[in-house]
Amino acid sequence: MNILNIPQIKHTESGNFFLLSGPCAIEGEEMAMRIAEKLVGITDKLQIPYVFKGSFKKANRSRIDSFSGIGDEKALKILRKVSETFHVPTVTDIHTNEDADMAAQYVDVLQIPAFLVRQTDLVVAAANTGKTVNLKKGQFMSPESMKHAVQKVLDCNNQNVMVTDRGTMFGYQDMIVDFRGIPTMQQYASTVLDVTHSLQQPNQTAGVTGGRPDMIETVAKAGIAVGVDGIFIETHFDPANAKSDGANMLHLDYFEDLMTKLVAIRKTINTF
Repeated sequence: MNILNIPQIKHTESGNFFLLSGPCAIEGEEMAMRIAEKLVGITDKLQIPYVFKGSFKKANRSRIDSFSGIGDEKALKILRKVSETFHVPTVTDIHTNEDADMAAQYVDVLQIPAFLVRQTDLVVAAANTGKTVNLKKGQFMSPESMKHAVQKVLDCNNQNVMVTDRGTMFGYQDMIVDFRGIPTMQQYASTVLDVTHSLQQPNQTAGVTGGRPDMIETVAKAGIAVGVDGIFIETHFDPANAKSDGANMLHLDYFEDLMTKLVAIRKTINTF
């Protein structure tokens, strides 16, 4: 994948990793714009190619009473407003074939959730929109198996595909990142490390996913050190009260410090 094919992507000559970041879910316009403004300022300052991330709906929830969204069209319009206001591309996840065409009218990158990456019809529907497709590696899949998911997109005459590692199941209630998988998947497509979802602790008895946000910096540094192409981090100015995945999101106040460290590591790695 050539990130230059993502509309409005900036700082592509900086030599930095690219970044997909934003809240887990779009909870409203004010919160999305507040987070986007902060992230755009940081990434412009540090010359990081940036894509704003926000889910327009959350279909894969542990419990039926969990927050699933504010309305599909309403959330998608907020994503478009973020893009038009800050001149950055946007990414959102889709869950059905119908979502692909609908979301493609508002965002620049369509993301296939990890649980759904084996669903051929969904991957093909995303690829056929012509948008860049981000395939999240299933927690249950090997890095090598992702070449088949990538090939589905390529077979639709869409070269704009990336793969995101979001950890592998380690028992029933924990995740682990196998950094050997990054160079393996880079043979198939540009590869992103989803830092925050890799630190989830799923299948909790309360029906709410836990997490280890204290390990975000450690995993992110390791990903940059092994040469990952991009980093995915969910963030919020009030994670404790976020409507989705608050347990593993990075507080927005800590974002610039972490990015500064990662840029410094990338600069060193680029000398080798």
